[in-house]
Amino acid sequence: MTASPVDVPEQVLRTSIIERLFTRAADPRPLFTHQDHSAGVDHTVTWTEFVSRVREVAGTLRGITRPGDRVAVLTGQDLNYPLAFYGALAAGLVAVPLMAPGSPAQRGRLTGVLEDCDARVWLTSSAAAAKTREAGTPEHLVVVDELSGPGADPLPVTPGSPAYLQYTSGSTREPAGAVIPHRAVVAACWQASRAYAVDEGTTCAGWIPFFHDMGLIQLLCLPVFAGARSVFMAPAEFVHKPARWLRQLADHPAVFTAAPNFAFDLAADAAGEAGDDLDLSDVRIALNGSEPVRPRTIARFQEVFGPRGFRPEAHRPSYGLAEATVYVASADEEGPRSAVFDREALAQGRAVEVPDGTELVSVGRPLGQRVRIVRDGVAMPDGQAGEIWIHGPNVAAGYWGRGDAAAFGGGLDGVRGWLRTGDLGLFHRGDLYITGRLKDLIVIDGRNFHPQDIEAVAAEAHPAIRRDRVAAFGVADEMGEGAMVVAEWAKNAEADVKEVARVVLRAVSREHDLTLRSVRMVPSGDLPRTSSGKVARAAAKARYSRRRG
Repeated sequence: MTASPVDVPEQVLRTSIIERLFTRAADPRPLFTHQDHSAGVDHTVTWTEFVSRVREVAGTLRGITRPGDRVAVLTGQDLNYPLAFYGALAAGLVAVPLMAPGSPAQRGRLTGVLEDCDARVWLTSSAAAAKTREAGTPEHLVVVDELSGPGADPLPVTPGSPAYLQYTSGSTREPAGAVIPHRAVVAACWQASRAYAVDEGTTCAGWIPFFHDMGLIQLLCLPVFAGARSVFMAPAEFVHKPARWLRQLADHPAVFTAAPNFAFDLAADAAGEAGDDLDLSDVRIALNGSEPVRPRTIARFQEVFGPRGFRPEAHRPSYGLAEATVYVASADEEGPRSAVFDREALAQGRAVEVPDGTELVSVGRPLGQRVRIVRDGVAMPDGQAGEIWIHGPNVAAGYWGRGDAAAFGGGLDGVRGWLRTGDLGLFHRGDLYITGRLKDLIVIDGRNFHPQDIEAVAAEAHPAIRRDRVAAFGVADEMGEGAMVVAEWAKNAEADVKEVARVVLRAVSREHDLTLRSVRMVPSGDLPRTSSGKVARAAAKARYSRRRG
């Protein structure tokens, strides 16, 4: 399957994102707007103001670093974050987008990442400086909103030199820093601008954290690439009150937003809090990605917000990953498409459409890169499942400090350097469908089960279960191979534990002909999650698969 007949133009790859920023230094339009709901105000910076501030940060960094040094970005999700990120790029450094230190669990992961990247300089803000100092003692701690003085023009960079390290969320392994070259940044922005029709009139709106690949590209890099505007809030402000996201979408023109599937469920739940005047008719694109896209979520979101102007074709299921600088494939202007597949055939790696089976949502078609479905080192034809391999200018150069890891060394079509994603999928009628993770696959008596399919059934089995907080994984004991489900209680849910477990057992048995080894209910917030908010199956398995006693 050829991913796309359209290649990223060479001229695009030769012009870095920092060059694109500085060419608009005289632009008086708004560039970044931080919606600070805690203070009830919006903070906006124009292109001209932002470039001036970036020059100040770059000037300071030039005096204390050498080109190629790693610089950790440790601010809150406010205007200081893009300032620190672009200041590092302008100084010819390698940015490491992280988060301001928070909970002890976050600090533990943060410590590991900071040691791995060996950042000599940490960039923070006055609001986050105290907590940042608690995380360690770098050679230089720079508070970006306290800088002044002479600035510096950006240092020239080559397309292949590293722009930043994108640390993965750690859902299937220890966090690793994907090395994102400058060419990959602009390639991914070009792909997204073409796929989602982002131009100077677009408002890139949302709340995805900037240390996550989706938030970094959609809210910080793509607006600069396309000459658009970014309007953002902190993730916690969305989680605390999802209706804020809805108001953000309604209050700005020509919106392109992005979020994981669970956020669309939360938004539908919060529809009544968004106001009777909510009008989503100018939401041009709502990207749904980062986790499996559920048919029920798409249908419910449209049912709730269709009467408020949201167009069904605006919903764009998509697929990407950090090692591909986020973008791989997306639905087109027709909007979501799905297909119903025979469960047994799908478990055997074949796509067979049937009237009654497993419904999967297509993530559309790739753009600007080659994508293959590979099994045992051989590219599979349409309708056959395997591991998703990617080759294109948006692919990372490897993992920091680990050389060209096996994930980046695949050879196919006479070409080396294919990214082995670890994701399972297939092409059907030209569309890409994601079927699971290679390492998460549950194999019982020779049958393959994808955990997200079991999780989807369990989540809908009883109202006492939080829909987005379910983990299914394989277990092994004296009885052989089996599977278990761990689920969080929904907020304010009251139900008998044994009855909920029985309902889940029956539902999974009915839908998948699988008898679960056990169903365990845990308190809300107990399931381990990745830094991007997804349930971490590997960590859940390590925590809950051991016998209790």
